[in-house]
Amino acid sequence: MPLGAALLNRHVARSCGRLWWDVPRPLVHIRSASRAQTGTRRSDEQSWDATVGYLPFSRASIGSFFQQQPELKNPFLEDALLRGYLKRHLPSQEVFSDLSTFGERVAKEVDGWGRECEVNPPRLLHFDPWGRRVDHIVTSAAWKRMKDLSAQEGLVAIGYERTFGEWSRVYQMSKLYIFSPSSGLYTCPLAMTDGAAKVLQSTGVSWPVEEAYSRLTSRQPERFWTSGQWMTERRGGSDVASGTETVAIPQTDGSYKLHGFKWFTSATDADMTLTLARIQDRTGATTPGSKGLSLFYAEVSRDKDGLLQGIEVQRLKDKLGTRQMPTAELLLDGLPLSEEGRGVASIANMLTITRIHNSISAVAAMRRQYSLARDFAARRTAFGKLLKDHPLHMQTLSRMEVETRAAFLLAMDVGRLLGREESGLASQQDAHLLRLLTPVVKLYTGKQVCSLCSGCCEVGTQIPSVLSHTSSFHFFIPQVLSIWEGTTNVLSLDVLRSSSVTNFLSSLSPAVKAIDSALSELETFLQDAATRKPAYLEQAARDLAYSLARIYAGALLIDHACWKGASHLDTYAALRWCEQDLCVVAAKQRTGCYDSSTASLDAAMVYEQPIQA
Repeated sequence: MPLGAALLNRHVARSCGRLWWDVPRPLVHIRSASRAQTGTRRSDEQSWDATVGYLPFSRASIGSFFQQQPELKNPFLEDALLRGYLKRHLPSQEVFSDLSTFGERVAKEVDGWGRECEVNPPRLLHFDPWGRRVDHIVTSAAWKRMKDLSAQEGLVAIGYERTFGEWSRVYQMSKLYIFSPSSGLYTCPLAMTDGAAKVLQSTGVSWPVEEAYSRLTSRQPERFWTSGQWMTERRGGSDVASGTETVAIPQTDGSYKLHGFKWFTSATDADMTLTLARIQDRTGATTPGSKGLSLFYAEVSRDKDGLLQGIEVQRLKDKLGTRQMPTAELLLDGLPLSEEGRGVASIANMLTITRIHNSISAVAAMRRQYSLARDFAARRTAFGKLLKDHPLHMQTLSRMEVETRAAFLLAMDVGRLLGREESGLASQQDAHLLRLLTPVVKLYTGKQVCSLCSGCCEVGTQIPSVLSHTSSFHFFIPQVLSIWEGTTNVLSLDVLRSSSVTNFLSSLSPAVKAIDSALSELETFLQDAATRKPAYLEQAARDLAYSLARIYAGALLIDHACWKGASHLDTYAALRWCEQDLCVVAAKQRTGCYDSSTASLDAAMVYEQPIQA
């Protein structure tokens, strides 16, 4: 018997002797202080005299039980929907082998890097030891490994090599879908890199951007570049037409000097960037509005003394989340890329790409957190049985699975449409769908991921810590997905700018009998809204976008359930999805939600003043 335990035994026996005087003294077990295995109880127990009372803990008060945490397994092999989707549309052994190998590496190695990126966020070194201004953004070794990995795995290159034709984008998005939750947010600079490559490609690759395009799409780590996206100024937000104050001063050699302040620059450690500015004429005047904006290409370089050329880093942003990626306030200069006055039009291709990336990251987060919650249900015991044996718990997880499936099919279909457009195979309807669905899917998945990740916290109390430990995906990241690349309201209004809304939606009706009613309601709403003032449809824009997303997701779920390799669970998912109110805009219209009087009532409610005593 250890000395400490013997003394404790003797002390307790003396102090409690009167209580146990006439009571039989059965043996009880007191555990030793050796470390217990996770999710188990220690077996190295010793029997003690009952005069000590019942002491379940020895030396420490934390007890012996530790809940097993969910295990991250190969995300490709564990995802039945992803594998089924690819088996149907891209049945390539090369693709399956690559994704399986990559999935194993993500689970065993890359996920740890993502955690390292989170616990070692970037920091800004303004001055060197001798007082010279250097503005070095210091990032972790794991962040640098993510860059090398991205090149080696072709996470941008796949979309431009087009080895698999119109399905190359689906292949690329599948790989990003596996990578994103473990990437330590490195998918953000990859999205902007992909977007920049698309812009350079669409404007015609010539010097000096030919070299940049080659580097952005390279598989060689030593050549691979990432791109920033430096648009936001102090006036901020999606309204870049009125918010951009940076000016471009023409130089004698044909280049420009940019003078201005960028309030929020994403991926500040990038090798190059695209940014907006207004060109000054000889009198110093600029053209206001979107017509006065031009897009500029700028390399991020240093002189022979290591000083940034034309860029001064003011500070890194103190953000609520997404701290893994450096975001800063900058003063900068650069080189021209687009024609004068074509800035906003030039970045349209970038926005398409980055919004699709955003959707993929949202869906990937949904799948990862759902998978962890599902695994946790097989490890956590409550009320005498595992969580997976509680029907209500399984019902909750099942509903999450339906949401995740719908989001996945929405995001992948936009990737499919992008691939068709880039391969020259897109019909006019495909082009309209891509234009419409890109903001709709970004909007809807950005909202879905917030709801589902919150739900995962409820179905497993360990999930919040898992978000920053096992999955390396910070809990605040889902919140930013609904904001970045256009808020929900901005994207809803973007939907309205798409043409021929009703034409291609009605063409879905033969394949989606289960949503015929929703399509009819949508058509009736649009016909009625067309006879009203523009403000009516603007008020309905948010609900209209939600309706489009739900109806189209239902069509995709039904379509996926109809292919020969589908399972009965694919049918079940489609049926469950279509149980909800698919056309919320029609339901809200019936209650008078968009009538002219509601706008003033909404404003009055928001700014209601307290009654004075």
